[in-house]
Amino acid sequence: MLDQPINSGDKLDHYRIDGVVAHSAVATIFRAIDLRTDQQVALKVPHSELESDPTFADRFRREEEIGQELNHPGLIKLLADHDRSRPYIVMEWFEGKPLRQVMSEEKFTAERAMRIVISICRALEYIHNHGIVHRDLRPEHILVGAEDHIKLIDFGAAGQAAGRRITFTSISQLTGGSEYISPEELKGKRGDARSDIYAVGIILYEMVTGRKPFPESEPFDRTLSHPVPPREINPAISPQLQEVIYRALEREPRNRYANAHDFARDLEHLDQVGVADRAELRDWKKGRSSQPRKVALYVAMALIPIVIFALLFYFANR
Repeated sequence: MLDQPINSGDKLDHYRIDGVVAHSAVATIFRAIDLRTDQQVALKVPHSELESDPTFADRFRREEEIGQELNHPGLIKLLADHDRSRPYIVMEWFEGKPLRQVMSEEKFTAERAMRIVISICRALEYIHNHGIVHRDLRPEHILVGAEDHIKLIDFGAAGQAAGRRITFTSISQLTGGSEYISPEELKGKRGDARSDIYAVGIILYEMVTGRKPFPESEPFDRTLSHPVPPREINPAISPQLQEVIYRALEREPRNRYANAHDFARDLEHLDQVGVADRAELRDWKKGRSSQPRKVALYVAMALIPIVIFALLFYFANR
């Protein structure tokens, strides 16, 4: 079975595969039935070519260990099962769609977006209080079910807030960079709970405006320029909600919400949020007007190694 594709109707140990739920660069999630209990579950099965990769194996094992330690209604529950013929993770079945899919199918009101983000913050508050940082929050990793009940999934990049830093070279090459990564992580610093808050701020911005705050092709924009103010895109957004978004998206972690609880509290009591006189509201157009200069700077930086190599080659052949 290890090198053979898994198809609907196949049996994997004591699970019957009923269909594919989702594909990613590193694994496939199947809907399955536990033949011992007749319970519907989800199986996350890594691609066979990655199972021998020690970096991936460490990430996959940590995802399972963290998932089994946590128990919260806003987190997908991982089920213990040691009787397996190959690596895979057994999860509770949750009838929902990825937030990314919901965002593509529906237009969000500010009220609905805030309700979902408050639930996300409650789940984050729980994991942060247990010393865990998710580190890869994005709409693809948030499931939305009936009455907008949410579940956070995919703790493959998660880790202990005070634990050692692990660099995932091959994994990052497979999954690519994320537009939800915080400025400090883009600069190579270790992310913490406030990095998760930044990611939720990006998600909230996207939900209420219908667009991402920064171009995907220029991730370092979030360290250099300000996004378009949300109210410029959607005037129905209140100044208080815009202020909450700005507090979550502060470039410096120390200026962001200190924790997910404070983030949720402001969304729940929006009328009590004071609106600051922010440079972001005055300077965002300046950042946009400097785009050509930034592009020229990026090109110049990319040409430096080429120029150095050409000079070395020239002098070596004189």
